[in-house]
Amino acid sequence: MVFSSIAFLSVFLVTVFVLYTVVPSLRFRNALLILASLGFYAYGEPVYVLLMLFSSLLNYLCALWVERTNRASRVPLVVAIVVNLGMLLVFKYSGMLVETFNALAGSQLPVPQIALPIGISFFTFQALSYVIDVYRRIVDAQRNYFYVLLYISFFPQLIAGPIVKYHDVHEMILNRHQDVQAIAQGLRRFICGLAKKVLIANTMGQVADVIFAAPTSELFILSAWLGAIAFVFQIYYDFSGYSDMALGLGMMFGFRFKENFDYPYESKSVKQFWRKWHMSLSTWFKEYLYIPLGGNRKGKARAATNRLVVFFLCGLWHGASWTFVGWGLWHGAFLMLEEYVPAIRQMPRALGHIYLLLVVTVGFVLFRADTFTAALGMLGQMFAGFSFTDAHLSFFLQQLSPWFVAMLVAAILGCGPIHSLADRVRAIACTPTSQRTRAQNAVVAATYIVAFVGLAWCMVRLSSGGYNPFIYFRF
Repeated sequence: MVFSSIAFLSVFLVTVFVLYTVVPSLRFRNALLILASLGFYAYGEPVYVLLMLFSSLLNYLCALWVERTNRASRVPLVVAIVVNLGMLLVFKYSGMLVETFNALAGSQLPVPQIALPIGISFFTFQALSYVIDVYRRIVDAQRNYFYVLLYISFFPQLIAGPIVKYHDVHEMILNRHQDVQAIAQGLRRFICGLAKKVLIANTMGQVADVIFAAPTSELFILSAWLGAIAFVFQIYYDFSGYSDMALGLGMMFGFRFKENFDYPYESKSVKQFWRKWHMSLSTWFKEYLYIPLGGNRKGKARAATNRLVVFFLCGLWHGASWTFVGWGLWHGAFLMLEEYVPAIRQMPRALGHIYLLLVVTVGFVLFRADTFTAALGMLGQMFAGFSFTDAHLSFFLQQLSPWFVAMLVAAILGCGPIHSLADRVRAIACTPTSQRTRAQNAVVAATYIVAFVGLAWCMVRLSSGGYNPFIYFRF
């Protein structure tokens, strides 16, 4: 099954890219991308293609309605917000709400078993931002429905982001071109993201899954911390890897999406972390929720309330479980603590970095655990699990395979220590070939050689049909 999915994806990407390249007209290229995107989505979610078509048509019509009223009426905007969030509520949160009601009221209402449409949180937020931007006069309503459909359904970033705003890409939809250098850079970026996902994230995830699934009695301080750290790296390399793949594919088709990650684990505060982690989501909440709520313009008490609301909803956006809400509020609480306790902001960089990593790691234990009880059990072992028995040590050492240790080292280096080197190489690669020195051309050539070796390695790992989840598909 895994091999057939990989084969389909490989054939799909190559076929779409070749057809896109040989088709001369941008009009037909856009049509090809729409058909490819709908077909890509239908491969995993055939029925929910209709939901996406409905979402795109609804928001297309609401934007035209907004413009027809000359922004004098909020009715079309309210309709767009209510229907979009209503769909999200039904398909993603109805089960959670019924379970919560049953627990509080002692009732036994049947819990809806509705399959979650893949990527619904991403394309819903994109669609909403389009209508809101039209209402704010940031962009004009698009008369051509198929341009809106392409914006919402574009397959590289459809499943797991980044969240793209219409005003950032509408010119590219209307007018863009391919060039050899952008295609080469995009391919290399795609391979880099694939390697992050397949080589590092999958390896970290296997160990994290084993440790989080183990009974608390089998864990002690070392194994608990190993599981937590493995998940911290898994979620970063899983999601940033997918973002790299989306950005790379976008470049190959002439699109330039904004970066979604900027070495977040290098941060020294929670505030800085959220400027670097999932930047498309954090800016979305800032622009479309935090600022409209009043931001920090109405006093400290109101600003604190606004931040808690944002992080409550940010946590809920990630999943239909109260553990996700707890994760969001955990970050919101520390963000406020940094705001009102100057000593935290003034910590030396090294100490601030340790503080941030502790906050993030504990938070991701909440994120990963199935229940608060499981999270507390894991945290208890992380901070008080001093039972060094032979069984505990044996379980811990079983996780430390040579491959895992090698990927753990790679994960650590890739999160920050090679930051400046990677930026320097990227800057050289973006320089036109005619302006590079011979040594710089050799460096760029080496990056492509490493990329294709990485691609071959990924294919070998994937063809084995082993562990290969995508965490953010469920969002």
